[in-house]
Amino acid sequence: MRYLTFILCILLTLVFVALGQQAHPLFHGLALLPGLLTLLGIWDLLQKRHSILRNYPVLGHVRFLFEDARPEFRQYLFESDTSGTPFNREQRSLVYQRAKNTEDKMPFGTEMDVYAPHYSWLSHSTAPASVAAEDLRIDIGDSECRQPYSASVLNISAMSFGALSGNAIRALNQGAKKGNFAHDTGEGSISRYHREFGGDLIWEIGTGYFGCRNDDGTFNADEFAEQAQSEQVKMVEIKLSQGAKPGHGGVLPGAKVSPEIAEARHVPLGVDCVSPSAHSAFSTPIELMQFVAQLRELSGGKPAGFKLCIGHPWEFMAIVKAMLETDIYPDFIVIDGAEGGTGAAPVEFSNHLGAPLHFGLQFAVNTLRGAGIRERIKLGASGKIVSAYDMIVAMTQGADWCNSARGFMFAIGCVQSQSCHTNKCPVGVATQSETRQRALVVPDKAERVYHFHSNTTKALAELLAAAGLSSPSEIQPWHFYLRDGDGNALSGIDSAAWLQRGELLSGTQYAHYAKNWDLARADSFAPG
Repeated sequence: MRYLTFILCILLTLVFVALGQQAHPLFHGLALLPGLLTLLGIWDLLQKRHSILRNYPVLGHVRFLFEDARPEFRQYLFESDTSGTPFNREQRSLVYQRAKNTEDKMPFGTEMDVYAPHYSWLSHSTAPASVAAEDLRIDIGDSECRQPYSASVLNISAMSFGALSGNAIRALNQGAKKGNFAHDTGEGSISRYHREFGGDLIWEIGTGYFGCRNDDGTFNADEFAEQAQSEQVKMVEIKLSQGAKPGHGGVLPGAKVSPEIAEARHVPLGVDCVSPSAHSAFSTPIELMQFVAQLRELSGGKPAGFKLCIGHPWEFMAIVKAMLETDIYPDFIVIDGAEGGTGAAPVEFSNHLGAPLHFGLQFAVNTLRGAGIRERIKLGASGKIVSAYDMIVAMTQGADWCNSARGFMFAIGCVQSQSCHTNKCPVGVATQSETRQRALVVPDKAERVYHFHSNTTKALAELLAAAGLSSPSEIQPWHFYLRDGDGNALSGIDSAAWLQRGELLSGTQYAHYAKNWDLARADSFAPG
């Protein structure tokens, strides 16, 4: 069906040429239009820049006609389209421009209503600083870490091979290699496509322990050590939960477990691949800290940490109490927001489960600071982070670096067709179909990944400089302003509660934190 329009053009051309030979020469003129469209379709199949055209020759140009239409027409056309909301249109357009290394400036000034509730902005300085984009890196690794990692402040967030195509993984990793930033594997483990170009990897370990599992699905320390000690693996991340569907497991049907997926995940070919909803390697906060220490040692002393979407507040506080009791500290924690994306999740999970990024990040920062250990642990943030301003907002709330999935998916050609779970992605990004993913030309899309990262970190450096700051570590809540529901302008320091160092240990005035700290137990995730 994807090639139907192209095939019809070919057939019409042949029919009119034949009629011109046998009936009347005027039919030769009628063959001109379908003939030109046939030539266009051939060019579409051979060109390497546009995945849509490679998968939808001739027909794909209709989309580009709409894309090139005047902004007013595009807004009218897509105003009721869920994939074309103003947020998505603006963010996607920004990524495309930066990924293609084209002009990303906007004429005629601000288009947002600056007096609307919840409008936010960064405060600027009359004495701008000078910041180099290439210097925007963060050292990750506690005192127990023998191989600390100097990470970029922007990295590729967790997306597994299996959810993404082999070509998508190759393009992301090649771009990460060229740009010297990290590529999170997602819980689907390290595939041959992750290894091809040698880009830095953050190996995510999920509940299925893919790539390091026994036949019964439990953790295999020897298999883990063998892969984790690879030079390409820079950090190890335990996935406790992901923002889009926290507390939810999953099953990849056996029919979809291809030889490549079976090889990467160390699972039987053609057998259902199960991701349980909970880990079997630990069941208490103390055991989680012991597992972190075990992974750090097995990896050869590389940074080890965990990722989660904040749920019951006493559970995160229980993990912090376990750190204090065991004197074991993760090198990093990644806070994932409930607004983050996924290939597919139950609607109720996507829309109503888990804490949004900025609430979860603020809570994590306050808990770590209140326990007096914030400076020992680096914090990453993920959840609809696309632009440099998104990064700034996360950093004003305590993030040391940011991960983006959505932005890098846009960079390799995602058009938000919302068909990720159907295996029919029109641009070859979220599919295992060989014919569909061939449309994604790896060298071209790898360049876009590189340019998106480069141009976004450059924009971040320019924002920092405009605010008179020399590095992300200098960003504080008072650099950020937000309009509340009544239209009042509040600085970040006034719009939320911020705990002082050690305040949870000595007793806090904030009832929400005090109550949940009292409920938290280092030996159990259940409230005490």
